[in-house]
Amino acid sequence: MKHLASVYDPDSGRISTGLSTAGPRIVNFADVLEYNYVPLAKTIEAVLDVVKEAMGTPVEIEFAVDLNKDKQMKASFYLLQIKPLIGNEQDYNIDLDEIRKDDIMLFTETGMGNGMIDNITDIIYVDRNKFDKSQTVTMAEEIGKLNAKMFKEGRKYILIGTGRWGTRDRWIGIPVTWPQISNAKIIVETALEGFPLDASSGSHFFHNVTYMNVGYFSIPYENEKNFIRWEVLDNQPLVNQTGFFRHVRFKNPLIVRMDGRKRISLITFENNQGK
Repeated sequence: MKHLASVYDPDSGRISTGLSTAGPRIVNFADVLEYNYVPLAKTIEAVLDVVKEAMGTPVEIEFAVDLNKDKQMKASFYLLQIKPLIGNEQDYNIDLDEIRKDDIMLFTETGMGNGMIDNITDIIYVDRNKFDKSQTVTMAEEIGKLNAKMFKEGRKYILIGTGRWGTRDRWIGIPVTWPQISNAKIIVETALEGFPLDASSGSHFFHNVTYMNVGYFSIPYENEKNFIRWEVLDNQPLVNQTGFFRHVRFKNPLIVRMDGRKRISLITFENNQGK
């Protein structure tokens, strides 16, 4: 703590770096940020520049630092996770006042991605009535076969599943690898009653999601602001059905809108409704 904390002197109103004096302790990282005990700021700046150049988009990072220096008097910096901030460089703004509420099939305030997609007619989603958290490995195998078929046909699709996609813990999601879902253009994580969602925000596939500008959405269970209109999906023509998935196809393309700055994303099906 000696490199992270300082002491506040209420009599003088001054803050003294370190813990050598008596008084209330505050954590302000002064020895690191002000006196450069380790070059943390420069290290973070360098990492962000390198990763941004490599991925082609701004990112956020999670990191850890071991302040114990080795024989060469160097501390250790550990890069734990990288997430893209915006799917592409050009901002796309969603004006909700211009969209009819009845046309919205999916809405989320925790979306990742940016831009508009208007050429997708296929949705593959987990059958909520058949979902079994003990069978997620089988689900991964099923979606892998469906994805291969979509790839062969040259069809992008929207993928909706329960829990985390790509998790190593099969009890909190479907443990797919990227090749098993690689033809999905939009990936959605949802929750069910008794199966809460610990959203991954695409962290398991961050480089693939970023490079391919894949939208990644999260929908909590029974949340009024974030929702999927399941009845719309269930009423579409069925193309294929496996043990745990339904593949439906809309007559006309859906419209996917992703506001990367606000993190608002939605899917509308106005082209499939009679006016």
